[in-house]
Amino acid sequence: MKFATKVIHAGVSPDPSTGAIMTPIFQTSTYVQEAPGVHKGFEYARTQNPTRSALESNLAALENAKGALSFSSGLAAMDAILKMLNPGDEIISTNDLYGGSYRLMTKLFSKYGIKMSFIDLEKAENIHNYINSNTKLVWIETPTNPMLNIVDIKKVCEITNAKGIWSCVDNTFASPYLQNPLDLGATMVTHSATKYLGGHSDLVHGCIMSNDDEILKELRFIQNAAGAVPGPQDCFLLLRGIKTLHLRVERACQNAESIAHFLRGHEKVSKVYWPGFEDHPNHEVAKNQMKHFGGMVSFDLHDNTEISANKILSGTHYFSLAESLGGVESLIGHPASMTHASIPKEERMKVGLTDSLIRLSVGIEDITDLKADLNHALSLI
Repeated sequence: MKFATKVIHAGVSPDPSTGAIMTPIFQTSTYVQEAPGVHKGFEYARTQNPTRSALESNLAALENAKGALSFSSGLAAMDAILKMLNPGDEIISTNDLYGGSYRLMTKLFSKYGIKMSFIDLEKAENIHNYINSNTKLVWIETPTNPMLNIVDIKKVCEITNAKGIWSCVDNTFASPYLQNPLDLGATMVTHSATKYLGGHSDLVHGCIMSNDDEILKELRFIQNAAGAVPGPQDCFLLLRGIKTLHLRVERACQNAESIAHFLRGHEKVSKVYWPGFEDHPNHEVAKNQMKHFGGMVSFDLHDNTEISANKILSGTHYFSLAESLGGVESLIGHPASMTHASIPKEERMKVGLTDSLIRLSVGIEDITDLKADLNHALSLI
């Protein structure tokens, strides 16, 4: 089954009781049993829900996985993965990381004796300097947030798999349409499905996919025991959003490419971060492991001041100032004060995340309007 068919048909079928082509929203907390333990496969809605089950089957197909699990948010999915670790275990992660992921690791799980190392993974071999007998998990973002660095998933996973270390790729920025980490050797892949998978900025959701039966079993236990599950309405909305994933991401990639080149030629912009440029570090890696280069673009200003950045952030019309990404509408954000404010400034600066860095989630509007919008905002400084 090809991807464009998977998003519409994988894991779903017409409702057998009515013939409804759309998966129903099973808005229930419990299920009637014929006798104790005798039921139709559903006992309690925290454990199972038919709408969620259809969604999880669909999500698994998108990442070529044996199984998938749905959670109430992307961070809830990450939390479940980290709960598989024990005191004394160590995590290696990228040094350019979503602020919420950094916060979850350093502020919560570090209290339980889990150690983290945040390193430059643009060169996969760097990982050898940090792996030891306690290393349990390598957490990868690629493209990274917000600097759009590229990590060679296959090379990193060759190293981790040889040593029996788990690897998890946060695939939120790429989406399953552009990149499939499990095919490249990853143990797990996770998404903030709030973003490209949902695509319409109307739900919060997270998911994990894997081909490892034991990991899927343990995550299923954690999902039920901790209870951070999504409601059926959000599962329904996500199933609906996924049906146009390939169309939305394709258009977003086209628009982002045009925006990246436009910004690179603008006199007030000092640097543009986008993996599609031939001189972008690991451009060839991105070209090989991704179908396109994504809908995210970050840029910095020549005067390098937050004052100028704020003028631009408040000066756009079609680019709405808001956190999140991956919706049909274009968004503009200021990582230093918004998505990455939980990371200490000295750590942000080490990777180039300045106070004037601006991050764009390029939507699917007409490219002429988007360019004019940015050009107007840049004229304000």
